[in-house]
Amino acid sequence: KSCRLIEEHNTYTFLVDRRANKPQIRAAIETIFEVKVKKCNTLIPAAQYTVRYGRKIGRKSVYKKAYVRLQEGFSIDLFPDDPEAM
Repeated sequence: KSCRLIEEHNTYTFLVDRRANKPQIRAAIETIFEVKVKKCNTLIPAAQYTVRYGRKIGRKSVYKKAYVRLQEGFSIDLFPDDPEAM
């Protein structure tokens, strides 16, 4: 799904801290990757519980997903040819 979003809608997916809000995510992406963000959507997926003997005994760490849509003409090079140059 993430690759299709990148190709069709110029939208990138990031795992972010659960306490981060949309303006913080937007500012971080614009600063780190030097791009302009058009839109930022977030969601918190349902927790996955560990079940033993019919009882829930724990859950995996809960995170937040951020879908960041970039403005036209901007892109993020996920696999650079020379990683040392970054």
